[in-house]
Amino acid sequence: MRAAAFSRKSGFSARRASAGSYQNRSDPYRAPAWLPGGQLQTLWPALHARRVAGPRIAYRRERWDTPDGDFVDVDWLEPAAPAGAPLLVLFHGLEGSSRSHYAEAFAGWARSHGVGLAVPHFRGCSGEPNRAPRAYHSGDFAEVGWLLARFQGAQRARGGGPVLAVGVSLGGNALLRWAGEAGVSAGTLVAAVAAVCSPLDLAAGAQAIGRGFNRQVYTRLFLRSMKTKARAKLAQHPGLFDAGRLRAARDLIAFDDLFTAPLHGFAGAGDYYRRASAKPVLADIRVPALALNAQNDPFVPAASLPRAGEVGRHVTLWQPPEGGHVGFCQGRAPGHVFWLPRAVGGWLLAQAEVPARAGHASS
Repeated sequence: MRAAAFSRKSGFSARRASAGSYQNRSDPYRAPAWLPGGQLQTLWPALHARRVAGPRIAYRRERWDTPDGDFVDVDWLEPAAPAGAPLLVLFHGLEGSSRSHYAEAFAGWARSHGVGLAVPHFRGCSGEPNRAPRAYHSGDFAEVGWLLARFQGAQRARGGGPVLAVGVSLGGNALLRWAGEAGVSAGTLVAAVAAVCSPLDLAAGAQAIGRGFNRQVYTRLFLRSMKTKARAKLAQHPGLFDAGRLRAARDLIAFDDLFTAPLHGFAGAGDYYRRASAKPVLADIRVPALALNAQNDPFVPAASLPRAGEVGRHVTLWQPPEGGHVGFCQGRAPGHVFWLPRAVGGWLLAQAEVPARAGHASS
């Protein structure tokens, strides 16, 4: 099927979408009446909604050595895509993995559309502690660039199609920060990129997740995992940071100020949020880029979202009224999360103007 045929089927134009289109007009997201509000639209899909049509997602794992003597684990969707197929690289969110609900949803979409998929795990997120005295962070564009170069080289070696990339939440901010930093050269590695529910203004996101219900539920959930990893890192590298301050940290800002920022070259949490946020470099992006953010996302205040005048002509903004944080559930209860990969994956393929195989109606 040629790209033009795919575009007609999916409703996406193969032409570059203009900046400031705040709705996906061809396939707009509408939340089901039984799932009201940003909190429910965030929690329910992650816990209960159907992720894939068909068999359970299977991966093949590779371990890549990094230039600094560490490693990154990459999960490849199995079975492999046909020869010449495009490759979708998915960068996961905070404490996510290839088994996160959104990763499996994109994997199901890729499988049904004949697209390859790979999920590189940020340092320490693959189930095994990384070796170096570092972890991962929201603005790690150097890591993103190194990984995309490896994927591009692998695609070229096997005669594959173009590389596409999607980042979710933290991974999306890192991806768009890389695209802005890389400028024109980004086009040598990817055909198009997309960010889903990413806190492009990190300070605003950190403040939002530290308040009210967010603080009681999400902050506690994230800190439980992050503190465990930090203690393991301190055991690996004694003296790396102050264990007392780690015990005292009650929100992500305090954790970032103690751990994330200093371990990755930032003066503190404020410096980290300022220098790592993707929002200031959106105007510098020179490859087709999509930023999808629900306006009722509990983690990302609507007032912090970029507007048309803050992005360049290569950036498309989708900001539906509902969807929660990486939720976008549809259908009868318990619902499914097929809309997200269908809409975002379809947009990426249309921008790359590549042939695509028709998938299942539900995916």
